[in-house]
Amino acid sequence: MNERGLRRLEADYCSWGDAVHSLEPPKIFAGCEGCFLYDSEGTPYLDLQMASATASFGYGNKRLNQTLKEQLNRLPQLGSHYLHAEKVDISARIAQLNEKIFRKKGRVHLNVGGSPAIEDAVKLVRNATRKNPGFAFMGGYHGRTLGATAITSSYRYRRRYGHFGDRAYFVPYPYCFRCFYGLKREDCGLYCLKQFERLFETEYYSVWDSRAGECEFGAFYMEPVQGTGGYVIPPKEYFVGLKKILEERKILLVDDEVQMGFFRTGKFWAIQHLDIVPDVIVFGKGLTNGLNPLSGVWAAEEIINPQIFPPGSTHSTYAANPQGTAIALDVLKLLEEQDYEKKVNEKGARFIAQLKELQKKYPRIIGDVDGLGMALRIEFCREDGSTPNPELTQCLVQEGLKGNLKNNGRNYGLVLNVGGYFKNVLSLSPSFEISHEEIDLAVELLDQLLVRCIK
Repeated sequence: MNERGLRRLEADYCSWGDAVHSLEPPKIFAGCEGCFLYDSEGTPYLDLQMASATASFGYGNKRLNQTLKEQLNRLPQLGSHYLHAEKVDISARIAQLNEKIFRKKGRVHLNVGGSPAIEDAVKLVRNATRKNPGFAFMGGYHGRTLGATAITSSYRYRRRYGHFGDRAYFVPYPYCFRCFYGLKREDCGLYCLKQFERLFETEYYSVWDSRAGECEFGAFYMEPVQGTGGYVIPPKEYFVGLKKILEERKILLVDDEVQMGFFRTGKFWAIQHLDIVPDVIVFGKGLTNGLNPLSGVWAAEEIINPQIFPPGSTHSTYAANPQGTAIALDVLKLLEEQDYEKKVNEKGARFIAQLKELQKKYPRIIGDVDGLGMALRIEFCREDGSTPNPELTQCLVQEGLKGNLKNNGRNYGLVLNVGGYFKNVLSLSPSFEISHEEIDLAVELLDQLLVRCIK
C-alpha cells in the first residue's frame, strides 16, 4: 500500500493516543540499518535517538538478530511460571555484577517494559516498608501506567486519569542550568539539598514524626540522569548527601536506569557516576537492543528474598519471555567481550567536543551542552541565553524529518528527540556503534538545521 493509503487508514482506524501525532504529519519509515532509518524512497535518516535509546548496538545488528532467529527455532515461547536457562543466567549475571559493584547481595525479577518494572519496584518498596507514598524528583519520568504516573512529575500524564494511591512528594532535581531556586552551582552550597533536609527538622513540615523517628515516605524514586527531563547531568555531591539523609531516616533509594543502564552513560549503571549504592535498580530498554520487550528489577536481598517476597507476589504472562531473555543474555555477553566503557566514553567525548564547537558558533542560542557517555543534551534558548526556545527545537525536529539536508551531493534526514522541562532540549542517544564519520555527519547536519530554523 502506498503512503497516501496508509495515512488515510491511520487517520480513520488508529488510536491517536500514543505519541505518533506529536509531529504532524507523522513520519513513515520503511527500513533500517546501523545508525540509519530509511523512508520508502530510500533516503537515509541518521538516527540520534535510536528508538528511544533502545537500539544501542544499531539497527539490524547481525549477531543479535541471529540470536533471536535461533531462539525462535529452539524455544520461542514458554509460560512465565516455568524456568528456562536464559532467565536464570541473566538474573545471576546481573545480580553477581551488582554484588561486585555495590558489595550488596540481591536478586533479579524480570518483566516486559519500563513501566511494569517500575510497578514491580513500587510493590517491593510497599511490601518491605508498609508505606505507600514516596519522594520523587521534579522533571522525573518513570512511565505512564497509573502507578508509575504517581511518581512521574508531569501532571499532564495524570490529569485525565488520576492515579492509584498516593502521589509522590516532588522535590527539585539538581538541574544546575535551570536551578529551581535561581542560584548558580559555583556558589549555591547545594542549597536544594539543604532544603530537602529541612523537611525532617520538625513534624510540622509534614513528612517526619520526630518522636517515632519515622518518615511517612518509604522510598525515594530517582533517575541518576533525567531522561525525558532532558538528559540533565547532576552534580555528584548532591546525591552523596541525599543518600546519607535517606539512610539516616531508613528511606529506600530506587534507581530508575530504564533509559541510562547498560553503558548509555559510559558506566554499566549511571548511578556509578554518583558514588552511591541503591536499594533497588529498575532496568529495561537497551537490554534487548529494542528487538523484544524485556525489563527487570534488581533489589537488595532483604527486600526481595523469598521470605518477604514469596511466590505469587507479582506476575506477568510475558515476563522473562524466552525471545527477550535470549537476546538479553547475548547483549550481556557482548558487553563483557568488548570494552564498552572505553568505546562509549571515547565516542561521547568526540561528539560533545564537536557540539561545544557548534555552541561557540551559536552563542546564547545554544544555552547548554552536556553529557555523560552517549547520553548528550543540547538546550536551546532565546537571544538572552536563558529563556527556553521550544519553537526552535520543534523546528529542528520537523526540518530534520524532511530528508532534504545535503552532504556530498546526497540527501539526508536527521532523527532527533525533544525533551526537557520546557521542550527546548535535544536529547541525543546515538548508537554505541556510530562511527567517527557518522558523528561528524551528525554535527554537520545539525548545523544545517540551525541555519534553516534560526529566525
